[in-house]
Amino acid sequence: MISDAMNALLNEQVTHEFGASQAYLAMACKFDQMALKNLASYFRKQTEEERGHALKLLDYVLEVGGRVTLKAIPAPQHEFPTVKAAIEAALAHENRVTQQIHELVVLAEKEKDFATRSFLQWFVDEQVEEVSSMSHLVQLAELAGPNLLQLEAVVVRATEND
Repeated sequence: MISDAMNALLNEQVTHEFGASQAYLAMACKFDQMALKNLASYFRKQTEEERGHALKLLDYVLEVGGRVTLKAIPAPQHEFPTVKAAIEAALAHENRVTQQIHELVVLAEKEKDFATRSFLQWFVDEQVEEVSSMSHLVQLAELAGPNLLQLEAVVVRATEND
């Protein structure tokens, strides 16, 4: 049901999503080591979300008769000069994923693959939320400045509303 080109691009996205999961897990571990348990918990949750995205894509490929090809995931970055830099890296990642999803949509539209286009709309909408949430977290980190305990307290309140 899907073209070879779409199959290949969806497989790439599965790899990107698993990579994001690993990147967020590395951040969660770093924050946990810094005794920033709330940030660690936030990024641990992001880890599971990204893994879920990868599995959703993988299941779609299988459902439409495609072939799943799992690839190696690059090692994530483990060190950041500041907590804010780590969060900014997460935002940059979400912006990259948004672009990758848009490339999938463009291909689906070009190929008149309406089923895949419909499937991808969930990811388009999800990326709006992901970029917005991470942008908000960057703003909170900026407001907290060097006061990481203040950031920890704000993260708890911000995530209680999610």
